[in-house]
Amino acid sequence: MMKKCVILSGAGISADSGLKTFRDAGGLWEGYKVEEVCTPEAYARNPQLVIDFYNHRRRQANAAQPNEAHKALVALEPHYRVEIVTQNVDDLHERAGSQSVLHLHGELNKVRSCVNADEVMRWTGDQEASDCDAEGYPLRPHIVWFGEDVPMFGDAVHLMEDADIVIVIGTSLNVYPAASLLRYAPAHAEVYLIDPNPGKLDVQAEIIPQRAKDGVPTLVSHLINIA
Repeated sequence: MMKKCVILSGAGISADSGLKTFRDAGGLWEGYKVEEVCTPEAYARNPQLVIDFYNHRRRQANAAQPNEAHKALVALEPHYRVEIVTQNVDDLHERAGSQSVLHLHGELNKVRSCVNADEVMRWTGDQEASDCDAEGYPLRPHIVWFGEDVPMFGDAVHLMEDADIVIVIGTSLNVYPAASLLRYAPAHAEVYLIDPNPGKLDVQAEIIPQRAKDGVPTLVSHLINIA
């Protein structure tokens, strides 16, 4: 039986495809703070501003291409049961060919009804504040904003509970509840952290202080050899 490998990916893997993080921009977008465009309060106050922000991010993400790290994770699939839990809202894992990707914080290429959270639809172009669902209610980006619950967290915990290997890529894991996911991994699980500026994890891990595009292919090659 193949071992189970759970991937926890963050902004660092997308950064190697040219997608900037808030940290790169000093925490600002067009002069606005994150809190002014990534909260339910911001959307209630100025929906078009928030929608413009996500239109901009969607265009950037859809123009980006998967990098060597994304592709290496796909190469792992014939040898391990690979489950990806990502904090990223782009679809670079899917476009690289990964078969099982759980998005903790939502997806840029989807929108949902402001009234019925279960009414989610694919959306790859620009959105306008006037766009509505079938009942005439406004649509919002399918993103978990600051201050909102993370609906997929329970599913992520379930994936972690029987992991044999956990690979943390390009994330400081300092945003809760994602930060607590490692605590749910079994004691026997091997944990690897790939990040050029690695932070401290809650568990013992092998540190690979490299960018995702360099560190992931190297680790994947090693794991395939010992599978």
